[in-house]
Amino acid sequence: MHSDPNGSGKTGPGPVAKATEPGPVASGGSDEAADLARARRQLLTGGSETGPGARNPAGHGRRLDAPSLRHALVDLHEFWLTTKGAELGIKPDSGFALVAVGGLGRRELLPYSDLDLLLLHDDMDPAVVAQVADQLWYPLWDAHIKLDHSVRTIPQALQVADTDITAALGMLEARHIVGDVELTNLLISGVRRQWRTDIRNRFDGLIEQTRSRWERSGEIAHRAEPDLKSGRGGLRDVQLLNALSIAQLTDGMPGLGPESPGGGLALAHRRLLDVRTELHRVAGRSRDQLRAQDADEIGAALRIGDRFDLARMLSDAARTISYSVDVGVRTAEHALPRRGLARLRRPPVRRPLDEGVVEHAGEVVLARDARPAKDPGLVLRVASASATTGMPMSASTLNRLADNAPELREPWPKEALNDLLVMLGSGSRAVAAIEALDRTGLWGRLLPEWGAVRDLPPRDAVHTWTVDRHLVETAAYASGFTTRVARPDLLMLGALLHDIGKGRGGDHSVVGAELATQIGRRLGLWPSDVALLTAIVRHHLLLPHTATRRDLDDPETVERVVEALGGDGVLLELLHALAEADSLATGPGVWGDWKSSLIGELVRRCRLVMAGEVLPAPDPLDPEHVALAASGGVHVALVPADSPHTYVVTVIAPDQRGLLSKAAGVLALHSLRVYSASLGSAEGSAVNSFVVSPRFGAPPQAGLLRQELIRALAGELNLLEMLTAKEEEARESQRVAAVEERGEAAVPVQYAQAPPRVIWFDTASPGEIILELRAEDRLGLLSRLADAFDTCGADVRWARVTTLGSSVIDSFCLDLGGGDTRASREQVESAILGVVPLTKPKKQEGSGGE
Repeated sequence: MHSDPNGSGKTGPGPVAKATEPGPVASGGSDEAADLARARRQLLTGGSETGPGARNPAGHGRRLDAPSLRHALVDLHEFWLTTKGAELGIKPDSGFALVAVGGLGRRELLPYSDLDLLLLHDDMDPAVVAQVADQLWYPLWDAHIKLDHSVRTIPQALQVADTDITAALGMLEARHIVGDVELTNLLISGVRRQWRTDIRNRFDGLIEQTRSRWERSGEIAHRAEPDLKSGRGGLRDVQLLNALSIAQLTDGMPGLGPESPGGGLALAHRRLLDVRTELHRVAGRSRDQLRAQDADEIGAALRIGDRFDLARMLSDAARTISYSVDVGVRTAEHALPRRGLARLRRPPVRRPLDEGVVEHAGEVVLARDARPAKDPGLVLRVASASATTGMPMSASTLNRLADNAPELREPWPKEALNDLLVMLGSGSRAVAAIEALDRTGLWGRLLPEWGAVRDLPPRDAVHTWTVDRHLVETAAYASGFTTRVARPDLLMLGALLHDIGKGRGGDHSVVGAELATQIGRRLGLWPSDVALLTAIVRHHLLLPHTATRRDLDDPETVERVVEALGGDGVLLELLHALAEADSLATGPGVWGDWKSSLIGELVRRCRLVMAGEVLPAPDPLDPEHVALAASGGVHVALVPADSPHTYVVTVIAPDQRGLLSKAAGVLALHSLRVYSASLGSAEGSAVNSFVVSPRFGAPPQAGLLRQELIRALAGELNLLEMLTAKEEEARESQRVAAVEERGEAAVPVQYAQAPPRVIWFDTASPGEIILELRAEDRLGLLSRLADAFDTCGADVRWARVTTLGSSVIDSFCLDLGGGDTRASREQVESAILGVVPLTKPKKQEGSGGE
């Protein structure tokens, strides 16, 4: 069988054709490429002979390192091909050109990679073309060198590139070897011009092909035996970025420089190439999947260390490439030429999300007046907005923050801690936000201790993720359990830090507890909360280890647990929730009915031994406020709190039904976030104090708030309708952006991560009952809750409201007005559950299941 000058060119060996017309001919022989094959073997074994004309940059008799080996292989094959081409008459004016694609085209030839060659001709006689092709291909076949070849004219090659994305991607990397350079230039310029002009029509297919490849090959960073070529974060992804760059949609190296974790895209690419080079050398054949049994040998050859060190380096490189691809694809989507009426569409609007943070073109970006160099909390506000909206942070925004944002002073301001908690409370959406921060070096600034666990591979095969990703996944699962505990903030922080002691030697629980103390103080937690966070990290394995390894019927087992926890019921419930989140984030099958029932029974028995729960109680009133209450009238004061950008709003007014709902509604309508509130009464007036922070800019004047409250009490403002309209406006803005920028028909409902929970407490006072609500926050939630109480005829005697990140822990002392207490409770509970955020209709699956 001869080479087909008009077909794919992938033909097998057969008898050499004889020329029927004059042309560039030469005698053939079965051993013509034997010297090439011999030289290849000697390069791999470190032999002294490298073949005719080949250059061994490492010298004779010495094993070449991975980069030198690739360079030597490229030199060797180029020398042989140029020599052979000249022998066959493939010269500048011959009408033939030999073009390299694949590894040789990229100058990344690996030991056992196929030789990808394209023989171009200027519409030459088919017989002559066949003879030249046969005399070029057959020596390589005879020498058992794997060959992927084709023979085409320029129009034929362009037609193939136009209809086959894979072929087009290969020809985008074409490189001239020998012959008529003008032919090669016509091919390369033609393929690239065709690629650029038609990228709008081919982009969706390119991305679909890429995602299908990821689904088949998995994620390199978290695979025990990763596919270095086709896996997510692999070499094919670097080629994808190059293709998008050639299409002039990206700059080819988006978002990461040498100072970022992973050392930037170029270093990550080179590291993967080195590992794949050694993989070929160890396997003795072409191989893309890194087998576990080869990892130690490859790690030693690259002077990295053992298989765990190699896995850590691969994770770092692959995650760097993955992040770069995410940025590159988003950038390319925005840069795509618009079609039809879309070209006339007005530019995307900039919708405010937080102070200094806006949405633009489907990404979270900095506002025009943002000053990152003077705003240390901006990093967390940007990340929080990204996690809560599900929109990615712009690469340029992250780069600007990485270059200019100062470190947060210690202890952190309350707003910064709150933004961190909001991000963690967003569940699976926090994973991408933290990954983006980490790849750009910003996460390490917030948590310097993270460096020891970054990309750290697990020592146990049951673990799915690297240690750092496991911590983030645990926090994502824990966000679904926040309403089970009294301290959702400490649950999420404990989940994020529970394994922070790994990678340092010693008992990671003990080491981690010391680090948790250090981190807790930096975050600005109260000393008692620092102690509780430390205890969570120190004892995060206590419940699962005790429940699965000890006899629960032995009273000493329970006593030891209670003693270790100091009889702290809050710590017990936090460890219970963390044990489930930790197991779910470990891997499939780690959490099940057996483990759940054992830990649940241990917790139940510990609670029986511990003291009962303490009832919520009202905060004491300020004597000055009591005096104002006695004077009557409506008073509104707004004064700075003990933290920057935080204020205390005090509302004193004659107690009447609807006052709390309207006061909270006025605050929400003016974009004041309520962090905490203490609600009481004195001298016939309500005394309500709110700790707030403005979402944008400076807070409104106290006089304006008072005027709005008076109007609302007079019935001139329907605050609930206005709050609902404000929510709908924000949602509609998201919907329009999704349709215009991403082609989505609608914005997915942002479900609450954890289901709401209502807890009732009886009191010693007749007619009083305490309700504790644990739920996720929403715009104007306190106003809506107070209105629900009013609708049910429940009078709020006092209340304590706390917002921890995106979670609320609200306690209300209610007078249900006598009558059927059970029926009244059910009515109130139904009413308040109607105003809290929606929860998923099925069981929370966390980020690992989405």
